[in-house]
Amino acid sequence: MISENKNVLLIGASRGLGHAIAQEYLDRGSAVVATVRGQGRTALHDLQGTAGGRLEIEHVDINEPEQIRTLGDRLAARTFDLLFVNAGVTNGPQETTANVTNEEFGRLLITNALSPMRVVETLRDRVAANGTIAIMSSGQGSIANNQSGGFEIYRASKSALNQLMRSYVARHHDDRTLLLMAPGWVRTELGGPGARLTIGESIPGLVTTVDAQRGRTGLQFLDYLGRTVAW
Repeated sequence: MISENKNVLLIGASRGLGHAIAQEYLDRGSAVVATVRGQGRTALHDLQGTAGGRLEIEHVDINEPEQIRTLGDRLAARTFDLLFVNAGVTNGPQETTANVTNEEFGRLLITNALSPMRVVETLRDRVAANGTIAIMSSGQGSIANNQSGGFEIYRASKSALNQLMRSYVARHHDDRTLLLMAPGWVRTELGGPGARLTIGESIPGLVTTVDAQRGRTGLQFLDYLGRTVAW
């Protein structure tokens, strides 16, 4: 399967879902510029040897606005079909507003909501007019579907991300394809060993869903099977 998103800019790909998305797009023939945090070698570097020169690695901490701006400057002469912002941290699932520290609450809100939107605001001009901007959200960001509680602070951070993306659309009137993606509960370092899905069950479907939306304007909140997620 060859992707119509020929040139992909992927933010946050050193491991887990981001690494798998990079691999999936390489397998579909795309050229990928992917970012990692820090200067150490990651699993993403291991992909370069088999990517035929189609994988470039940049080093960016998305919580550092200056690093995002500098990346934008380095890519100023380039245009991408897809900007996919994959960033996320979690915390103890039993932490609530009753016991979470200010520092931990701030860490999740900055990393999961504010920083991804700063990436979009900074790099949006690197995306083609008929391209796609996607952000990794979560089904746990759905307010309507929260019937069980748990992961309270993580849920709040992803709901905040969704709200900020809605505000972005209202402010910019952006006619590109705009996606908030829910990958399902996946067995990664973030998702934990008890998660329902493997990476192989989630990411191919997620990438297929992203590609299938190409050319459809407006903001959608979708899961990895292409189903609409309730706000």
